[in-house]
Amino acid sequence: MAQSLRVRVVNVTRGTVLAEEAQIASSFFARGWGLLGCRGLHPGEGLILRPCNAIHTFFMRFSIDVVFADRQGRVKAVFCGVKPFRAVLPVPGARWALELPAGAVASSGTRRGDVLREEEKGHPSDSGELSERLFLSD
Repeated sequence: MAQSLRVRVVNVTRGTVLAEEAQIASSFFARGWGLLGCRGLHPGEGLILRPCNAIHTFFMRFSIDVVFADRQGRVKAVFCGVKPFRAVLPVPGARWALELPAGAVASSGTRRGDVLREEEKGHPSDSGELSERLFLSD
């Protein structure tokens, strides 16, 4: 799979970091595959699904936190500890979702109405470790 852009996601409102290294999944395949086959996310990792206003955790192996935001980065909804085999229905006004390790939202203090910003980190190294962990089966 082609390697994709990595970004840092910052909660501007609270001055906290949600993800030091979030991979962007914007293709149909990448969004559809998401975190399937992944054994978990390490602290500081995340996956941005764009466009996205709803998610599911069918066939996943671990719980996640999910933040939905609009085009301007304003948080529209927050879901903490979404367990495997669950669905989050469409969030009105959401344009993208950030999937994080369970507990990341509480640690950052992120709430509905906060503003998020992506900071470009560049492309993954030649090893592609994060890409492989997020998008390929173990």
